[in-house]
Amino acid sequence: MDDRWRFLTTPRHDWPLRPVPDRVDDWRDVHVPDAEVPGGLLPLISAQAGRCMDCGIPFCHHACPLGNLIPDWNVLSAGEDWDAAADRLHATNNFPEFTGSLCPAPCESACVLAIDGRDAVAIKAIEAAIADYAWEHGLARPVRPEEHTGARVAVIGSGPAGLAAAQQLTRAGHEVVVYERDDRIGGLLRYGIPAFKMDKRYLARRIAQLEAEGTVFRPGVAVGTELDASTLLERHGAVVVASGATRPRELPVPGRDLAGVHQAMEYLVQANRVQEGDYPRPPITAEGRRVVIIGGGDTGADCLGTALRQHAASVVQLDIKPQPDEERPDDQPWPTYPRIHRLTPAHVEGRDLVRLRVVAPGDPDDQHLTGEHGDVRVFAAATVRLDGDAQGRVRALHLSDADPGSRRPVPETERVIPAELVLLALGFTGPEDGGLVDQLGLRLGPTGAFARDEGFAGGRPGVFVAGDAGRGQSLVVWAIAEGRAAAAAADRYLRGRPTELPAPIAASDRPMVL
Repeated sequence: MDDRWRFLTTPRHDWPLRPVPDRVDDWRDVHVPDAEVPGGLLPLISAQAGRCMDCGIPFCHHACPLGNLIPDWNVLSAGEDWDAAADRLHATNNFPEFTGSLCPAPCESACVLAIDGRDAVAIKAIEAAIADYAWEHGLARPVRPEEHTGARVAVIGSGPAGLAAAQQLTRAGHEVVVYERDDRIGGLLRYGIPAFKMDKRYLARRIAQLEAEGTVFRPGVAVGTELDASTLLERHGAVVVASGATRPRELPVPGRDLAGVHQAMEYLVQANRVQEGDYPRPPITAEGRRVVIIGGGDTGADCLGTALRQHAASVVQLDIKPQPDEERPDDQPWPTYPRIHRLTPAHVEGRDLVRLRVVAPGDPDDQHLTGEHGDVRVFAAATVRLDGDAQGRVRALHLSDADPGSRRPVPETERVIPAELVLLALGFTGPEDGGLVDQLGLRLGPTGAFARDEGFAGGRPGVFVAGDAGRGQSLVVWAIAEGRAAAAAADRYLRGRPTELPAPIAASDRPMVL
């Protein structure tokens, strides 16, 4: 059997993870470093890339909003032509190490190999390995513009959408300045994503690359309050708003105002600032406390991994949705991204380390409240109220089973969880205004995000909206695609003619879901 049939003979292997006891004692990447992979990482990745079955219609390509040329760099990686693979990878993605670390890989769900239940190609691991190779071998060099247009562009926000837009516009020859309200560049990549999930050196070297190309960064400037956005527009030919969707969703239950109840991002930012060296110990810490995380998404998982590294006494994560099936359900057919029961590295850590104790009303005996196989998540859980002590600090959380349809508490199912730190990881409702609406002529759409047309234009002429600010809370891969597409729209506006910059998506494009 020749190499074309390796998808039948080679099993799937992902990038290996460090042992749980080792990784929860530090903040380094959860993956085994390249140099420590037995036999080397590149041979492993080459074998995995060889599982790509050279299908007639690569649905993985269409499932990725960036239009990543996945079959191309799979073939090149399988043949160990890593330089060419890196070139094809960067042709569509400014920051493949970001997506290789953070993206949930809808491309893998759409892999043709997975139609009949086989393991998909390990696309995410291949992408991350190629990106690492590119940096280690000097292939991710700055790309300076061949000409300068004389036009100036301001980008508001330095998350993945803002950085992608800035890099595309700088490389097109425009003078680009990125304004960030935080004291460091990176947006949620800097302060919202824990270092064990994405090594911050990935961010640092991309920022250095952008600076070498000519992009100027202005951290510590809050556009809309400290700097009037309308004045910014007067000084620049175009403004790209990539301020993110950072307005948190609230939990309207009794006891929300107790001390010890915090928004997840407040908690994560402080933990990340410790890693940046801003202070030795965060004001909000899980150390020695019984922690309850409300919200079943990625932000909740980030809180879980952070709490474990802060040596919480116990941790549980509440998800109001029912526990998903282990296999793709019939109503979410290939090639859509299915909601199935997944274990992130943080959930594996929780399963291995946490023994949660729960007391039911009127029952003096402790009871375990862990899911199947020790999962620290409790599914179909509705928060009823929070109780506090005489000092006004949270001490317990009342939860009930959640009705699958209405998500309302089911009567006579209430029980109590001891809770000394409660983290709200309920997602985000849209961008913060901060004066941008009035100053740039923006308006909020029905979803709470800034409204824009198909060409990413919104508000006054010359204003473009990219990323979560216009799409709502989404994935890093969509943010980069939005930044690239908005950059193409801004370039077209500035030049007054068709642009050569790629526009991978339209503003109304959405993931493949049913």
